[in-house]
Amino acid sequence: MTAAATTSSTPATYVIGHRNPDTDAICSAIAYVAYKEARGEKGYIAARCGNSNARIDTVLQRFQQPLPLYLSDVTPRVHDVMISNVLSVRPTATCAEALEMIDEHDIRILPVTADDNRVLGSISVFQLGGYFIPRMREPREMRKVHSTLAHIARALKGRVIHMTEPDRTEDLFIRIGAMDVRSFGKFSEKEGITPAQSIIIVGDRWDIQQRAIQIGVRALVVTGDLPIEEEVVEQAFKAGVSLIVSHYDSATTAWVIRTASIIDSMVDRKIATVSADLRLGDLRRKISASNTPAYMVVDDEGKLQGILTKTDVLKPVKTRLVLVDHNEMTQAVPGAAEVTIAEIIDHHRLGALNTQQPILFINEPVGSTCTIVADLFRREGLTPSPSIAGIMMSGIISDTLHLNSPTSTEKDANLLAWLSTIANVNSGELAATIFSSGSVIIANSPEKVIRSDFKIYEELSARFSVSQVEELGFGNFWANAKILADALEQVRNDEDLTFASLLITDINTQNSLLLVKGDAEFIAHVTYPHVEQNEIFDMPGVVSRKKQLIPYITSVLREMQSEGLLPAQPSSSTSRSAFPRWRRNLEQL
Repeated sequence: MTAAATTSSTPATYVIGHRNPDTDAICSAIAYVAYKEARGEKGYIAARCGNSNARIDTVLQRFQQPLPLYLSDVTPRVHDVMISNVLSVRPTATCAEALEMIDEHDIRILPVTADDNRVLGSISVFQLGGYFIPRMREPREMRKVHSTLAHIARALKGRVIHMTEPDRTEDLFIRIGAMDVRSFGKFSEKEGITPAQSIIIVGDRWDIQQRAIQIGVRALVVTGDLPIEEEVVEQAFKAGVSLIVSHYDSATTAWVIRTASIIDSMVDRKIATVSADLRLGDLRRKISASNTPAYMVVDDEGKLQGILTKTDVLKPVKTRLVLVDHNEMTQAVPGAAEVTIAEIIDHHRLGALNTQQPILFINEPVGSTCTIVADLFRREGLTPSPSIAGIMMSGIISDTLHLNSPTSTEKDANLLAWLSTIANVNSGELAATIFSSGSVIIANSPEKVIRSDFKIYEELSARFSVSQVEELGFGNFWANAKILADALEQVRNDEDLTFASLLITDINTQNSLLLVKGDAEFIAHVTYPHVEQNEIFDMPGVVSRKKQLIPYITSVLREMQSEGLLPAQPSSSTSRSAFPRWRRNLEQL
């Protein structure tokens, strides 16, 4: 799913780890939301941008916590800024009804929809205003009203004395009975208006009322809320002339009757529609050269979901993120760079990251992000629940290999002991449960093994990936080494990487194997011993991707740069072809 703003007054803030999350990323997201709630802060939601695995499932089941919300993409979309509670009118509505909605809700444009909510068009205050602007060259149109007598009576809030065929839609023409009775009946043949098409507006002039009934006008409207003689009422009934009493004066009555016109003929049928899932970036490019005042947001059946104006497109997106266990955009959920990053809680090296405003950024050299969150609880005198304490224990145990990783610190050990007391859980027993919760290699497809804990880095002129899996022994790896190598090569091609690597760590012996697919020069510069195949290296004592492997890879790349095998400055577009392209350039020189 994609992220969308919540309907409450407080926008959602998603606490989310890196792509292909590990146990620490999931556990720290859950724990940080609990920390925020303990401080009385609302609207925080634990999220993830990758699939779970057997180890994560074991931890969540052990401490009865749900899997965080899955967000595949937080790129701002139309549904993040559109007006969803949209007012609309039917094409049978009157100008008066449309104007009342526009005035009451201070809007400029109204969608016009069918009974099933399909969008038929729109009507704006400018279109309605144009209808009432005098047209001196078209006096006939200035008196015309396309409506029903029922609509007219409702617009006038009038008292109906008698009405014939009140729901018949027709073109009617307004005349005010202000002239002498001797000239009143001389309707203009040039305009082609018959008495049956005429609405006569008159005060308490008995003679005009009589004459109007005699010639058979469509309706007689008596203004000023004046009484009507019984004789006139009887004659109107017999002649089939509708009789309405208006409490307005004659001039106002004439204007109000015109507002009873049905909007159907005024509807702009040329409408611009967009999908609620359209990216805002794509929409901005679309509207930059457009004069369209508003876009109707519709579903696949053309039914109205919202409305979007150019002003709405400029609104700040409400989606907010707290990044945990990472601080680099290459590892963040897609679209993170286009929304508000409110906080970062991490224990990795600093990557290239820009924010639009100052933020809370906690970065500590400890073995686990859960250590940082646990420390926040303790420093503020807050005690997590036993289940949340167990969740944080699991993150620390997993990321530090139960304090055996070189990334482990005294703070990790102290906080693990503190949490163990709260959760009433022995850390050794929990570690055994976590690390025996299933082989990643056996439980997943080769590609999923590569992407289960997969991170992309950019160093010097190289763009590369390092995946890591933890196993009890190397037996499962050797049984699947060939297909894992093929999957690693495919991932390298798909991601356009200089090289891709997989670190397989034996939890028991605290040793690792490194499988590398990619640039031959890089592989030739790896100084660790080869094991059976040229692309697999024995790395005794190496268990930390962050603290041991990445610094080593960086040193290899620097050595290659010093030998002229890498450009001195990073390319603006690094790819797997950077090395051979650079070598070709050297040869040409």
